[in-house]
Amino acid sequence: MSVNALFSRSRFTIVLLFLLINLGTFALLRVALLIKQLVDIDTPIYQIALAFLIGMVHDLAFFSYLLIPFVLYLLVLPNRIYQSKIHKIISFSVFIVCLYGLFFIELSEWTFWDEFGVRFNFIAVDYLIYTHEVVSNIIESYPLGWLLSGILAITAICFLLVRKTLSHTFNAEESFLSRLKITGVLLLLPVISYAAVDSTWYQFSTNTYLNELAANGPYQFFSAFRNNELDYRHFYKVGDDRQLSSVIKKQLGAEDTSGDLYDIKRMIKPAGEEKRLNVVLITVESLSADFLATFGNKENITPYMDEWFKEGLLFTNFYATGTRTIRGLESLTLSIPPTPGQAIVKRPDNGNLFSFGRVLQQKGYDTAFLYGGRGYFDNMNAFYSGNGYRIVDQTDFTPEEITFTNAWGVSDDIIFNRTIKEADQDFKNNKPFFFQIMTTSNHRPYSYPEGKIDLPSGSGRQGAVKYTDYAIHQFIEQAKTKPWFDNTVFVMVADHCAGSARKTELPVDKYHIPLFIYAPKHVPAIRNDIVSSQIDVAPTVLGFLNLNYESQFYGRDIMQMHKDEGRALVSNYQKLGLFKGNKLVYLSPQQKVDVIDDPLGAHKQLDMDAAASLVTENMAYYQSADYIWSHRLSRYQ
Repeated sequence: MSVNALFSRSRFTIVLLFLLINLGTFALLRVALLIKQLVDIDTPIYQIALAFLIGMVHDLAFFSYLLIPFVLYLLVLPNRIYQSKIHKIISFSVFIVCLYGLFFIELSEWTFWDEFGVRFNFIAVDYLIYTHEVVSNIIESYPLGWLLSGILAITAICFLLVRKTLSHTFNAEESFLSRLKITGVLLLLPVISYAAVDSTWYQFSTNTYLNELAANGPYQFFSAFRNNELDYRHFYKVGDDRQLSSVIKKQLGAEDTSGDLYDIKRMIKPAGEEKRLNVVLITVESLSADFLATFGNKENITPYMDEWFKEGLLFTNFYATGTRTIRGLESLTLSIPPTPGQAIVKRPDNGNLFSFGRVLQQKGYDTAFLYGGRGYFDNMNAFYSGNGYRIVDQTDFTPEEITFTNAWGVSDDIIFNRTIKEADQDFKNNKPFFFQIMTTSNHRPYSYPEGKIDLPSGSGRQGAVKYTDYAIHQFIEQAKTKPWFDNTVFVMVADHCAGSARKTELPVDKYHIPLFIYAPKHVPAIRNDIVSSQIDVAPTVLGFLNLNYESQFYGRDIMQMHKDEGRALVSNYQKLGLFKGNKLVYLSPQQKVDVIDDPLGAHKQLDMDAAASLVTENMAYYQSADYIWSHRLSRYQ
């Protein structure tokens, strides 16, 4: 029997035709990603073959859901209408649109992988919401016209190759009963997929890149959409609450007198008088430690910061808690472990939380969040305003102030100039200030005002980093001329690294960021190499202010920590890690616990019993954080 005769026997063979194109396209994408990442996939060939096999299962699962409306349509459509010329034209048009959509998704997956080293995940879900920034960023970053035209050309070629075969499907004539039987069989596929295909099946290897090859991007997108906030006690290994409550209280120095579960409140009472110092916290977009010569970079793209770091307190063993800006802001503002799923910044009912700003608000400070973009992005304005901060974002700038913008907002020099004005106003009103600044320039499309540095705008990440270095230099030099400078503590930290993709699941080196505290009259010019993370920033800075306050922070004053007490919390939106004593323990869904020895070097897997106390400590951090959030224990009236 010829192929054309086979395709003319049933109208449902149009579904089979599109399935074959889908499977082929997804397979070709896997081949391309494998070639791109081959140097990092140092596994036996059979594991690569297994990744492709698991990937095909996920492809089929995705397609099984996709076919539901089309199968139902083919079921109810009478033969007379199905075989008509107008329906043939409509079907050809829909087929072409679906082909274009398929190829567009594949291109999107390639660019997403290029940026994040993974298939679609919760970041893609977030990006779908903020279309203005994301679409503008894509337009400014890629030759969109050429790319879309290329997809159109590929679509046309593919359609012409299958057009004759597709035409033969319109010769089929089937009774309703025959169609109903086929529909029943086809609709069993999504039922089987829902019952049998787990969203974590693709995580079969210790090599993260290989796992991502086995995934299906659209399938992962909808899975992330459904699991944006995970039920901790359902998905993660849970310990005895009383035991873990005692462990976390001991870790944080909270007296276990109240008997209340996870009551981590304790009084911070440093010796000496409180200092009424201003605080300017600069959170720099995507500033990995390895961009700086201080940490071994040879490109000379941070000439100012590398010299500036000699004049203050540099923390050399400091880590981001996550891989997103809102994770960094969450940790810096709330000093809490990163609970699984979405960051608290984006969750509902996230106001009136104990925070860095709350402590200073109670001391009479003007607290403000300053952002160069539109603060509705990632719910930042709602979060900060709900926690007592003033908001200054792109919508507050005058036309005269906005001398440069791109998809993400104004350039860093503009947000810093506005910070100077805000500080001048508070000083004039005899008001101490706490400003949290979020920069934007070190982000694709990496564009900035021309003529500021020796690298052209839009030329890549190196130029964006060097421009940010320039903007910080201008800001500090301008601040030095102000009467409030001597009584101001400047804190510079990254929100996260520029990329977190590695072949391991939680690559600790890809969380390494700089933390620098600068106040010539108040902060010594030294280095601190104690392992610490973003949750420690608030208590450390407040320590320099000598403030008395009741703390609910999970972080500690790094300057008061012994070296063997150093630890860092690192996570992605599912894996919850504790890095301490050159070991990494992390929790995963399905109650999994992994222990890694020397995660920055040999990365050797250990049995859970080899670090039992560290596993318990990890569980104490994350289980208590979930309990405190879900029971609303960190609120103020």
